[in-house]
Amino acid sequence: MTFEIQAQARAAQGTGASRRLRNSGKVPGIIYGGSKTPVAVEFDHNSMWYTLKDEAFHTALVKVIVDGSAEQVLLRSVQYHPFKQLILHIDFQRVDDNTSVELKVPLHFKNADVAPGVKLDGGTIGYILNEVVVRCAATKLPEFIEVDLSEVGAGNASVHLSDLKLPAGVELRSLVRGEDLAVATFNAKKGGD
Repeated sequence: MTFEIQAQARAAQGTGASRRLRNSGKVPGIIYGGSKTPVAVEFDHNSMWYTLKDEAFHTALVKVIVDGSAEQVLLRSVQYHPFKQLILHIDFQRVDDNTSVELKVPLHFKNADVAPGVKLDGGTIGYILNEVVVRCAATKLPEFIEVDLSEVGAGNASVHLSDLKLPAGVELRSLVRGEDLAVATFNAKKGGD
């Protein structure tokens, strides 16, 4: 999924300028990376707030149009106010086909209700990880990684990182370091009826 958002270049920088920008309903940000110089930009706060609510936006290629010029970027960082519903700053990194990135990708679990351990034995599934760090080309970044729990039960008590089916060109950062962590485990029913 590709997102397209509008931005305007901003000349004024610093704490006071950023505060005035936020008070006028805008969000300060920056676009950096690639062979171009970093560009200070501003976004409409409300539209950016609701765009950030979409889980796919955090791992998608984003087309930012800055004063008529398009940039292909990835979301790298968002700073929120500690208790107000307010975005303080947002960072984007320029990417192309040759850019390799490491990014957190959410896990989507399926078939937990039909797993033999749950359906036949009355146990439960315990979720240990809800996201993983992947390394790949920016243009091959998956929106999410699906975890199939249909085989989890007493004989197969857990799903590990090595059990995940990854798209071509995507590798898990934990497996690169040699750690095969559990993603989800089967918890047997305790006691009698």
